[in-house]
Amino acid sequence: MSKVAFSLLGLMGLFLGTGVWIGLGLIAAAVSLLMLYRPTMPFEKLLAQQTFNTLSSPELLALPLFILMAEVLFRTRIAEALFTGLSPWLRRVPGRLGHLTVMGCTLFASVCGSSAATTAMVGRITAKELLDRGYDRDLVIGSLAGAGTLGFLIPPSTIMIIYGVMAEESIVRLFMAGILPGAMIAAAYMGYIAIRAWLNPDLVGKAPPPTSLREKLAALRDLGPLLILIFVVIGSMYGGIASPTEAAAVGVAGAIGIGFWQRTLNFPGLLAAARSAADSCAMIGLIMLGAMFLSTAIGYLGLPRYIASTIDGWGLSPFVLILVLLVFYIILGMVMEGLGIIVMTLPITLPLIEAAGYSKLWFGIFMVIVIEMAQISPPVGFNLTVIQRLTGDSMGRITRATVPFFTILALFVLLIGVFPGIIDIVPNMMAGR
Repeated sequence: MSKVAFSLLGLMGLFLGTGVWIGLGLIAAAVSLLMLYRPTMPFEKLLAQQTFNTLSSPELLALPLFILMAEVLFRTRIAEALFTGLSPWLRRVPGRLGHLTVMGCTLFASVCGSSAATTAMVGRITAKELLDRGYDRDLVIGSLAGAGTLGFLIPPSTIMIIYGVMAEESIVRLFMAGILPGAMIAAAYMGYIAIRAWLNPDLVGKAPPPTSLREKLAALRDLGPLLILIFVVIGSMYGGIASPTEAAAVGVAGAIGIGFWQRTLNFPGLLAAARSAADSCAMIGLIMLGAMFLSTAIGYLGLPRYIASTIDGWGLSPFVLILVLLVFYIILGMVMEGLGIIVMTLPITLPLIEAAGYSKLWFGIFMVIVIEMAQISPPVGFNLTVIQRLTGDSMGRITRATVPFFTILALFVLLIGVFPGIIDIVPNMMAGR
């Protein structure tokens, strides 16, 4: 069986290292393994069946709709509304407008589902505004990199949908499970910013003039469309009124309505958003197909059971296993993007986690957080590339600025490893409503 494992690594290195599309590389690796070790198996029939089963999944239908919603919102003035609506409320708190990036990313993540899109959308307004007001460059860059990753954790999340389909876990429960961890990480980011500002007030520039309560309440009108959209999309799912697919469809309609109401969206822009969403969905669909086919192939060969029994023989405690997987995913995140990480490792690591006593729901949140870490890990981290385009800073400086926020994510992984019940709090509360 070790021969099969080394063959898999060699084939993956061969196909993916030569620049083949990830989805096609995974399919090629699966076919090669079956031809080497199960030559009598009709892999073409298996691939056809897997293609139908994967791409016809009803749960997967929500994915293109949430992606389209994010593409439409990217063409509106939501980011400007976040800045004007939140800034009057933050002028006198420790850290002042330094919290804008975290709060803006948290709110936008509630209707986006993409880490890179959240970073780009919020960063194109807040980064320039804060830097022009004299805020510390490293603090602005680091907070944008860290908070931008919340696009994957706070529902709706494209990564959660993909994980839910692959792991056969309820997508709604995954969405519920992401709420509390997302809020806790956002609070940790804001706490770090407040402490840094308290220790060194020069990091957050000069204090802006105070605003009256009337002005603060008036500013909330700018947030009205976004808050309504969040309430409709998220509330309909958690209230049992709509499935994720139905909520996503309503979200698309709401996003289009916001765009036309703000007069920032026209029919050519809507067509461009649809084309961009179709491109993203085609890429994700091919990768998922390749991953599911490879998972089926190595399952027939017994590789997951072999690896699980081997690691089980090491006698690792559950917490030590989490530490090992955390280091493994940090290293992997330096050379791979998040979607590739989840589709290629899940068939191997999920059985290990379940054997250690953790649930698939818990592992879904763990995977999302380590993928968030991959988003800000050089040299592949997508968020770092987005920020480099926004600010023009070197990759080295951006990476150094993200270290505190990367550390917060790593510490939170350890926290949920020690207290896994954190993940179940919101799903259990909603189930008992």
